Amino acid sequence: MLIQPSQLPSWLQKLKLKLKFDLELGAIALVYFVQGALGLAQLAVSFFLKDDLGLSPAEVASLVGISMLPWTVKPIYGLISDGLPIAGYRRRPYLVLSSILGSIAWLGMAKFVTTPLTATLAIALGSLSIAFSDAIIDALVVQRARLEPEGDAGSLQSFGWAAVSVGAIASAYLSGLFLELWGARTVFAITAFLPLLVAVAAFAIADERIKPSTTDRLIDRIDTSAQLPEQPQDNVSPVGTWQQIKLLKQAFTSKQILLPTIFLFLWQATPSADSAFFFFTTNELGFNPEFLGTVRLVTSVAGLFGVWIFHRFLKAVPIRKIFLWMTIISTLLGMTSLILVTHANRSIGIDDRWFSLGDSLIMTVAGRIAFMPVLVLAARLCPEGIEATLFALLMSVTNIASLCSYQLGAGFTYLLGIDETNFSNLWLLVVIANLSSLLPLPFLHWLPQEDRQVSISPAADSIKALSQSESIESPLLTIEVQPEII
Repeated sequence: MLIQPSQLPSWLQKLKLKLKFDLELGAIALVYFVQGALGLAQLAVSFFLKDDLGLSPAEVASLVGISMLPWTVKPIYGLISDGLPIAGYRRRPYLVLSSILGSIAWLGMAKFVTTPLTATLAIALGSLSIAFSDAIIDALVVQRARLEPEGDAGSLQSFGWAAVSVGAIASAYLSGLFLELWGARTVFAITAFLPLLVAVAAFAIADERIKPSTTDRLIDRIDTSAQLPEQPQDNVSPVGTWQQIKLLKQAFTSKQILLPTIFLFLWQATPSADSAFFFFTTNELGFNPEFLGTVRLVTSVAGLFGVWIFHRFLKAVPIRKIFLWMTIISTLLGMTSLILVTHANRSIGIDDRWFSLGDSLIMTVAGRIAFMPVLVLAARLCPEGIEATLFALLMSVTNIASLCSYQLGAGFTYLLGIDETNFSNLWLLVVIANLSSLLPLPFLHWLPQEDRQVSISPAADSIKALSQSESIESPLLTIEVQPEII
């Protein structure tokens, strides 16, 4: 006789629910781990573009910017998953497809890529794979977060952050060691197996099949919800799709949200010298892949330390004040790269490698602390009812700004005549990249006061603090703004 779940003893039903919970949580952790572990190919991509394809620093910077495009439209992936279920399922099929897409991209890098165009397409395809799976897992986290007790808010984000960090730290040193031992294409082939773990995780998540009749009822409910009066603030009900669109329109036409968003864009879009500096450290200073892998390992751990410092000492500091001082401090610390560029460290008896390692560690801690307020600000700008969608859109704005940063860096690199062997003007690029980060500071008054809340409609006049204390550690956001493409 077939026993229905409702006929089981209560203690056994609870055990079954707990097992289901643990399996899905493990699947979420595995997807986040893979996102961090894909950094295994980061150094291989850099050396492949530089050595195998013979690209200049300006060309590499431009290619990296283009390959970040999939991250700039991430909210679209959530809309596709929600609105176009495959065989009635909204999550599992898209996770499987994105994993296959990522595996194909890295296998292409390992076997078929021989030109800058095909490299751009393959890297962008791999980036699309991560961004899409990230959107799906983000939706699952949002669903599970609604079931969390009030005191546990943000624990899922912290858990996901930890999983990404473990993956990044685990792959950091190996990224250089494997590249040193076997070369870039072999590293790409190994990396191609990592996305397939996402497909395995897909079968452990809860994804109830949507029947056509259910879909019709949902559509009817959405159409009806557009006609409903707004709910009182003390009992806010879930808003429909059309209401979300209206609230989003109100949000981006409101100065309370528009001006801080423009500030974030300007703050993130200043020129980057990263690609030119990579060429300098490898071609001029002779840093090998294994040492650069060690640097990545140190900076991965340092990034976590930076997050801890922010949570421990700075999370209560007003937004404007922390943006001001961290921008100034980061600019001053960034200027220390001039010591390495001009070889001044040698005159005081400090080896290039030791100076680079220490400088990277300090800069990573400062950079992570400086970026954490971006997540806090973005969360504070999101009214209740559209918090997830608007948060994703705000992060897309910062990703577009990062794309502009790489393109501006590529332009300055070209104009200054910096190439594979000529680094005579690299010092000037470093100065431009660092001083330009001060340009948005006169617009600090565009940021909200610490004691004020954003209001864009009677139905959404409170800020849902998604990142109060612990919940700002969103693994998704860290990857989005700093995708490990190169």
